[in-house]
Amino acid sequence: MRVWRICLKRFAEAAFLGEGARLFSGRWNPAGVPMVYTATSLSLAAIEFFVHIEADAEPEGLVSVSAELPIDARALRQQGEHLLASLPLDWRRLEHPALRKIGTDWIHVGRSLAMMVPSAVIDGEWNVLINPAHPDAVSIALEEPKPFHFDARMFKDRSL
Repeated sequence: MRVWRICLKRFAEAAFLGEGARLFSGRWNPAGVPMVYTATSLSLAAIEFFVHIEADAEPEGLVSVSAELPIDARALRQQGEHLLASLPLDWRRLEHPALRKIGTDWIHVGRSLAMMVPSAVIDGEWNVLINPAHPDAVSIALEEPKPFHFDARMFKDRSL
């Protein structure tokens, strides 16, 4: 299964180590829990990145990094759909403790390399969390980072 991340070029070599999530909490983890957030498409990775930046100017030095995970995408999707059905109604709320518990428990149990979770940004789209401490993490096939640029229209003044 192919997944994508967008990051600053200087972090590309560590893009699949979970260091960013370890340092800063995310939707599915508190700080201190290493986890890699990826998307099932490059376009979703771009939107997921975009919602976390100041939108007045495009960040310089971005790259996209894709990877092939040694997992069955169909089984992962079924698990994700089962998870979605069990989430609280307000699961999109930022800093939701139930989601952080789900992610933390999943990492600590260590049973699987990846967990598919719904995107809070785009209904019907999916992100894939990766456990960088799982033994299968060494089997992730990383592609070379490629320069990434947002369309300049995403940063123009929309107040007119």
